[in-house]
Amino acid sequence: MFGTVVVGVGIAGLARIRDLMNPMPSSPSEHLKLFGFVSRRSFGNINEAKQISLEDALSSKEIHAAFISTENRSHEETIRMFLEAGKHVLVEYPMALSAKAAHELWEMAEQKDKVLHVEHIELLTEEYKQLKKEVAGKDLVKGTLHFTGHVLDEDKAGFPAFSGIARLTWLIDLFGDLTVTSATREKQKDKNYSRMTVHFQTANK
Repeated sequence: MFGTVVVGVGIAGLARIRDLMNPMPSSPSEHLKLFGFVSRRSFGNINEAKQISLEDALSSKEIHAAFISTENRSHEETIRMFLEAGKHVLVEYPMALSAKAAHELWEMAEQKDKVLHVEHIELLTEEYKQLKKEVAGKDLVKGTLHFTGHVLDEDKAGFPAFSGIARLTWLIDLFGDLTVTSATREKQKDKNYSRMTVHFQTANK
């Protein structure tokens, strides 16, 4: 059995805990054993998974890999800690807030001979796979991707282009490299409202 720990218990972290506690029959997850979860908040237990301290997760010889599901801004630091401790790491997309930091983390994982895997779970959903089939072989003339959500804490989630970057990678995966041609941002603090509008151009304009 391969010992794991989940770091962060937001929507993604809770889904990880659920899936690790109830693995699909005959799936690789059956070989993973969840030793606990780490959170800044105090929970005790979640679905029979016990809360452990970050220090215990880093030092435990029974834990071989960490699943990092915290806010974007803390990904880089948390990855570094677990790689330093000799653990494999799976992290929710995006891995870091800059390409430079991401390259440093890849190099660190290579030096430590550990797996550093970034998972963009949305690209594995049936809805997305269907969308990819629908656009295959077609030329993009013009299109719009509009998504909404609650206003995020920028100190934790990063600048809006990063809190929304998971969706932007849909476009790159579907249509290839993109160039930003313009970007604007509108904020209405009194209404707790923020909107970012970005225009992209494909390689063939």
